Amino acid sequence: AQNLMTNWLSTGTQFDGVIANNDESAIGAIQAMKAANIDMKSVVVGGVDATQDALAAMQAGDLDVTVFQDAAGQGAGALDAALKLSKGEAVEQKVYIPFQ
Repeated sequence: AQNLMTNWLSTGTQFDGVIANNDESAIGAIQAMKAANIDMKSVVVGGVDATQDALAAMQAGDLDVTVFQDAAGQGAGALDAALKLSKGEAVEQKVYIPFQ
């Protein structure tokens, strides 16, 4: 993600925020922006997973938000759907597990 962000920065395209697919990508983007002397207060950066590194980056004021994926909830939702399907019961096509 750091190289991708470095490439994006080289285009000169202005932006207000970065939404990353995971925290490590968000941190890589932050590293690239810092290397380019971008004030982290001028851009909003978000990631996903609520890793320890991400929480530390939030505390440092670099990462603005991360979303915790509820792995236990996802597992329980998948198991519940599988059990219902095995019994021939109807299951929603999409099972949503709330983020935190």
